Amino acid sequence: MAISPAAVAPGDVLLEVDNLRTYFDTVSGTVRSVDGVSYQVRAGRTLGVVGESGCGKSVTALSILRLIPTPPGRYAGGQIRYRGTDLLGLTEKQMRQIRGNRISMIFQEPMTSLNPVLTVGRQIAETVMLHQKLGRREAYRRAEEMLRLVQIAEPERRVHEYPYQLSGGMRQRVMIALALACNPEVLIADEPTTALDVTIQAQIVDLLRSLQRDLGMGIVLITHDLGVVAECCDRVAVMYAGRKVEEAPVTELFDRPLHPYTRALMASMPSMNTSTQRLAEIPGMVPAPSELGKGCSFAPRCAYATERCRAEAPELMEHGSDHVVACHEAARVAAQPAPQAAASATPGAALTGVQA
Repeated sequence: MAISPAAVAPGDVLLEVDNLRTYFDTVSGTVRSVDGVSYQVRAGRTLGVVGESGCGKSVTALSILRLIPTPPGRYAGGQIRYRGTDLLGLTEKQMRQIRGNRISMIFQEPMTSLNPVLTVGRQIAETVMLHQKLGRREAYRRAEEMLRLVQIAEPERRVHEYPYQLSGGMRQRVMIALALACNPEVLIADEPTTALDVTIQAQIVDLLRSLQRDLGMGIVLITHDLGVVAECCDRVAVMYAGRKVEEAPVTELFDRPLHPYTRALMASMPSMNTSTQRLAEIPGMVPAPSELGKGCSFAPRCAYATERCRAEAPELMEHGSDHVVACHEAARVAAQPAPQAAASATPGAALTGVQA
């Protein structure tokens, strides 16, 4: 059975995250893990979401699929619209028809995301039987086809194997096959190259790009690797401490980063041109979500910070065509040349100067 492309035109808006706020109520107070994040996902396009660990990238993705445990989590505001329907207003039964079917996700750790006591074929087949209402034999045929689609050799044999029998790269390909089994229109890939060596990373990146061209889906690529972003994405949203601080087309962002945090990420990225230079580091630590003050959350680590930054949180403002940034000093930042490493970004160039 052939996998048919999504029935949308390239560039159509499939998913809109609008001023999303996801909070967690703890004994120490309210943690604002996602605090007013907005972005769009378009058919045939890839949106990169980048930032350090703990910035809210994955919580935003889990919120889209309504996978946040409530309590302690809660959706404190905003909307998540899929083809115009607010997912936060759906019942759980209605959400199950979308989750894993129309919107799917590749989870961050394939070594633990797959069920170790079920064959990979059964895990894919069960997803297909749930959403596509196929019989067992047809579902296993689809599972075999999906393994072939993600370029796993001998899929007729691999479909009967368990996760422990597969390499890390093959397990990641199985995760991709599982996510694509029902032909989703939106694919959320949460750190899809984590724990893989650089050669396998490049193969997974190439595979995602190839599948997107063939199937026409929109992709949200969550990563901390700006090299992968430069290779794969059409647009980039940069997150810090639960907020989106900058968004622009990928070429524009690398040519003209306007937020000091974006510049710091680029400066800390290894480059072929900086092999004899010490990598720049971002001083300090990401603030805990429960300890955010009233000013800019990046101000304590920022070389451009002023008293206004420490007292007043900046709002997202347009700076040129299709480029938004939340920074009081964006004009001063724009006057500086882009970090040299940004021009030579390549897949696998990890942000080694970032505190995780």
